[in-house]
Amino acid sequence: MFGYYVELAVRSLRRSKALTALMILAVALGIGASITTLTVLHVLSGDPLPGRSGSVFMPQMDPRDKERDDHPDELPTQVTWTDGMNLLHAARARRQALMAAGSTPVQSDDLAIDPFIVPARYTTADFFAMFGVPFRYGQGWTAADDESRTRVAVIGAELNDRLFRGENSVGRTLHVDGADLRIVGVLAPWRAVPHFYDLNSGNYSTGEEVFVPLGTSRAAKLKRDGGIECWGNKSSDESGMETANCVWLQFWVQLDDPAAVASYRRFLDGYVHEQMALGRFARPPVFALPNVMQFLDRQRVVPSDVRLQVWLALGFFAVCLVNTVGLMLAKFMRRAGEVGVRRALGASRRSVFAQLLTEAAIVGLAGGIGGLGVALLGLSLVRMQPGASAELAHLDLTMLGATFVISIAAAMAAGLIPAWRTCRIAPALQLKSQ
Repeated sequence: MFGYYVELAVRSLRRSKALTALMILAVALGIGASITTLTVLHVLSGDPLPGRSGSVFMPQMDPRDKERDDHPDELPTQVTWTDGMNLLHAARARRQALMAAGSTPVQSDDLAIDPFIVPARYTTADFFAMFGVPFRYGQGWTAADDESRTRVAVIGAELNDRLFRGENSVGRTLHVDGADLRIVGVLAPWRAVPHFYDLNSGNYSTGEEVFVPLGTSRAAKLKRDGGIECWGNKSSDESGMETANCVWLQFWVQLDDPAAVASYRRFLDGYVHEQMALGRFARPPVFALPNVMQFLDRQRVVPSDVRLQVWLALGFFAVCLVNTVGLMLAKFMRRAGEVGVRRALGASRRSVFAQLLTEAAIVGLAGGIGGLGVALLGLSLVRMQPGASAELAHLDLTMLGATFVISIAAAMAAGLIPAWRTCRIAPALQLKSQ
């Protein structure tokens, strides 16, 4: 029966080619604009750790002095060296990573290649396992390497391709800023979107290409980048960062179940009160433990203009659907005589209604195909814009499926009223007029 409905729908659409083209165009433009903006929002607001984000948390506290009254209600998203090391060595979580951003010049063994600068991440051993970072060759370093400040490194896939032509470079030497580091691992292509673990480097910054133990980076005096906030009389000179009154490190922990979360909250509460008693913390004992998605939501990572563009596009889509309703009503009502004859010959109102909705669905399918082309064009224009987030605007399988589901559903919704109005016409009146 469905095949019969499709055949009737195709015949009807062919008889009114201009009207059919207008309906498809209206749906295509609305779908194209909506999918373009929804894809950008989908990419920028996605989960950077699928399956893991609910168990990875950022401990936050406030070690600043009372004189710092800028944003008093916002807890710092970074920690001092003292607090970071205290929390790290307390080892109250299954996994934990203390880290900072950096950039370092890299020298190839091929002297014909000039040194070049790459983004770096100075971190601790659990970084790779906690964030599910994939390896192509080798593995990360160990906690013992952290403590002994061993001169080792993990490099990214792009840097491995550039320096070693994609070969297994584990065991070879990486020359960075006057230090020689032994490569223990090479990552597969990996990039966290958004760059949640350090928003100070940019909400959608590209991934790092060199990973070095945090202690090793301090011993080798590798260049540090990223945000920093200081207070009091201490300077933020690099040589005294371990004792400075500055927050400049990011700290993340993995807590696998509610009991572990509750236990860590109690630990944080005790730690904050302890630091107040020692005179290090001057502000009220407030702390927070958001998971990845909660943290991103609080930081308002997705630009507000992206959400505005989505609402504008959906409004435009609604206007397109209203026009489609009018076009479908005009088309269906022109077939009132045909519908009356079918009803008189025994077709039920339900079957006629189903056939008309099938016609609307075909319009939606064709509009989805056209809308897909409009969306691909729109996304290509987005990628031409400046900014690290623009290059991420690509249509994935989820949004590809959404294109056709939304298009067909919207066209069928637009066809409900015209189909119902057409089915309500009395067959006798139409036969008499014929």
